[in-house]
Amino acid sequence: MSIARRALLPLALAAAALAAGPARLGPPWMSIEYPANPHDERTRGAYLVVNTYHHGTPTQYTLVGTAEGVVGGARRSAPLRFTATSRESAQALTRQWPTEGRWVLHIRLQQDEATEAAALVVIGADGTPARVTVPVRRDGPWSVPRAITAAEVTAALAEAGEQRRGQ
Repeated sequence: MSIARRALLPLALAAAALAAGPARLGPPWMSIEYPANPHDERTRGAYLVVNTYHHGTPTQYTLVGTAEGVVGGARRSAPLRFTATSRESAQALTRQWPTEGRWVLHIRLQQDEATEAAALVVIGADGTPARVTVPVRRDGPWSVPRAITAAEVTAALAEAGEQRRGQ
């Protein structure tokens, strides 16, 4: 390989990396919007809206999730489907779980295993979100999102049950 070609190789690799798209260094974030905006045709009728960010910048991510519930004493799980809205970084969620029983929503970004952003939404006795948690871990001065554990889902279901009994 000539000296000129060797000198151009790092530049070509850098250009290829930039052409592939911007690197997403640092953690993503999500927030839950409730109630959904009834004046936006794409969110009208939605139960809630999930907003996703890369640091402070609205960024589109693929969302996955499940509704975890207890109905008639039996544990149930239902996959959640999200739909696009008028904002690229926001996705709407319609109600896809029964009204009977107690429920929590486990929503997360579909991304590599090294970085996880997730939200746990406890559905109250009245059917509205009673609590939203986006768990974090500390990394120096930063709050970095982390995965939700099975124990946290179970505890949230117990909390939802207590709210139903207290109604």
